[in-house]
Parts: sequence; structure tokens; C-alpha cells
Amino acid sequence: MAALAVLAPLLAPYEPTAIDPAGRLSPPGDAHPMGTDRLGRDLFSRVLYGGRVALAVGTVAVSIGAGAGVPLGLLSGFRGGRLDAVLMRLVDGLMAFPALLLAITVVAALGPGHVQVMTAIGVVLIPIFARLARAQTLATRAQEFVLAAHAAGAKELRIVLRHILPNVAGPLIVQATVAFSGAVLTEASLSYLGLGTQPPIPSWGGMLQEARDVLFVARWMAIWPGVAIVTAVLGLNLLGDGLRDLLDPRLGRQ
Repeated sequence: MAALAVLAPLLAPYEPTAIDPAGRLSPPGDAHPMGTDRLGRDLFSRVLYGGRVALAVGTVAVSIGAGAGVPLGLLSGFRGGRLDAVLMRLVDGLMAFPALLLAITVVAALGPGHVQVMTAIGVVLIPIFARLARAQTLATRAQEFVLAAHAAGAKELRIVLRHILPNVAGPLIVQATVAFSGAVLTEASLSYLGLGTQPPIPSWGGMLQEARDVLFVARWMAIWPGVAIVTAVLGLNLLGDGLRDLLDPRLGRQ
């Protein structure tokens, strides 16, 4: 799926925004393997380019969530005390909102658009990464090698970056793949509601929204973007399971 998205300019037979009124709502055939939409745009090309949108949104959103949440969780878990209590209460406040509702709130404040969706989903992911990083840090900071580093006089920043972060990276990497799949679903949901990627940029959620009014006339308009979403999310979840098995030696011995 990632390769198809990256190679979309080479694989797409048509421009994703090219309109052909004479070929509107054409069923799948030789000229258009996945058919066309209400404006005669080739669905195969739009599905490929929609993958580029999903890949970009997932990458940027996970980068924002991990880039802000992991340092926050490391600081909270390593320092503890009052700082930990204050930071975690802020994180709890963000987690009190349902993820999609929080994303809609952020998009409503920033306005609909591609960049706004990335930012909104990234904000939603911050407390998830912060909570996980804190939990792993609390479990790791009591290990003997961390206590030995303290006894040797190592600075706190060196202990966190050299001893704690490498040992908590495995669960964070697995969480990143799960968060990526969630970001793809959230972007599709926001685009379906008209708050995400705006036309004429192809988006899987936007394509589903366009197919809603002609579902019984041109069902292929909903089938192919739906298949793309399911395949991408399933692949990302399987990737996360595989990484978990690979990075956790205890699971490998079972």
C-alpha cells in the first residue's frame, strides 16, 4: 500500500482531478479499471493518490503525537512527584474527550484542510504516547542499570537518552503503527464529514462521501475507497503485531 501511494504518479493512468463529463459514472472496464465518479474522474487514479494523502497524514500526525508525547512521558515518569501529577492531569484532560470529537474540535478551531487534519490528529495522539512513555519509564527507572548509572554520577539527560529511551522504544514503535492506522481512519472520517482534506484533492473518506448519493447507481464509487481503507488499516495492524512479536523476546519464546 505504501509503495502504491509513493509510486502513484507513475502508476495512475489519468490525472486524479481530470474531469470527463462524457464518461461519468462509467462502470469498471478496460479504460477505467475501477470505474469513474460523477464527474468522470478515474477512480483507480484517485484511490492511488488518496493513499498519498493517507500516508502523509499518518506520518505527520504520528510524528506530532510522538514528538510531543514521548518527551512529555519521559519527563513525567523520570522526575515524578508534583511535576508528574500536573502533567498527567493535563494528559487526562485531553484523554477525557473521545478521539474523533477532539479532532473535530481542533479542526473546527483551525478550519478544514489538509494541514489542519494532520495537526488535529497529532494533538489527539499526544496523550496516548505520553501515557505509554510514562508507564514504560516508571518500569525502567527502577532497573539496576539505571540505578548504576545514577551511582556513577551520570547526568539525568544522559540517563534518559542513553539508558531509558532505548529500552522503552519497542512498545513506542508498536504504538506508532497502531496510531498510524487510527490516523488513517480519523482522516477518512473527517474527510467524510467535510472537515478533512478538501476537494479536488482525492481522499478516501471524501470519495466515500461523494459516493453516498449514488450508492445504488454506482456502487463501485464506495467499494474501492472502502477496500483501500480496510486494506491499509489491516496491514498496519498486522505490522504492529509483527513488530510486537519481534521486539518483545518474551513473546518470541512462547
